[in-house]
Amino acid sequence: MTEACVTAVGSSELKLFGVLDYRTGPALRKQGAELIKASDSPALVLDCSAVQKSSSVGLALLLAFMRDAQAAGKSVSVRALPEDMREIAQVSGLTELFEQH
Repeated sequence: MTEACVTAVGSSELKLFGVLDYRTGPALRKQGAELIKASDSPALVLDCSAVQKSSSVGLALLLAFMRDAQAAGKSVSVRALPEDMREIAQVSGLTELFEQH
């Protein structure tokens, strides 16, 4: 089984690694919330380029991280959303939230 984690890359980027599913989601949720709270950057990037596979849990994590950042007064953008996550977002009507700039 692949380990999953979320790490800070500098003060303005969080990078997600591994498989995002019901087994890894709770720990990732906690890690991400702590990293967002600790960041002093007014704008964060959620980098998904190292996500190997994701269920709908991955999108739920991104949405939770966006809420955490908003509550802390930070803006958020998503980079390199994997195809499986993009398809789930499309089916869920959430595509506009994850558009890449």
